[in-house]
Amino acid sequence: LELNIDKNGWVSVKELLDKVNASKFSLTLKELSYIVETDDKQRYSFKDDEKSYIRANQGHSTQQVNLEFEKSIPPDVLYHGTSKSHLSQIRKTEIKPMTRQYVHLSADITTANKVGKRHGEVVVIEIDAKRMFEDGFNFFISDNGVWLTKVVSPKYFLNIIE
Repeated sequence: LELNIDKNGWVSVKELLDKVNASKFSLTLKELSYIVETDDKQRYSFKDDEKSYIRANQGHSTQQVNLEFEKSIPPDVLYHGTSKSHLSQIRKTEIKPMTRQYVHLSADITTANKVGKRHGEVVVIEIDAKRMFEDGFNFFISDNGVWLTKVVSPKYFLNIIE
């Protein structure tokens, strides 16, 4: 769907529903609200109680969206779940955001493991977020608790959990 997304990632709910319903699918505000409220990863949020605007909490693939994250001090250790097949390349270069704006990191191994499983046989990289922060890297936290940063160099890897 071609939608008008403002600079902060917000889309009119009316426009979204109109365009979905003009396609071969149908969606009501009640169904959309259910998706937002029950999504286990809390990927989406409404801007206000009237539910007039909606956006993804993180993970925009367009660089033009500014989600207005404030810099945050990360926990000492964060985790990144990925596919075992990507590990050798990551060790040679770094963890990159790829098509996203940021690298997504988890505050716990369980979540990172779940994320990594989507990509195949999983490995979890334990990251020295405290040292990265001390070295001047910026960290942000999304509305749904995902930690974000631009890149993670292998020099900040503490452990690889297979």
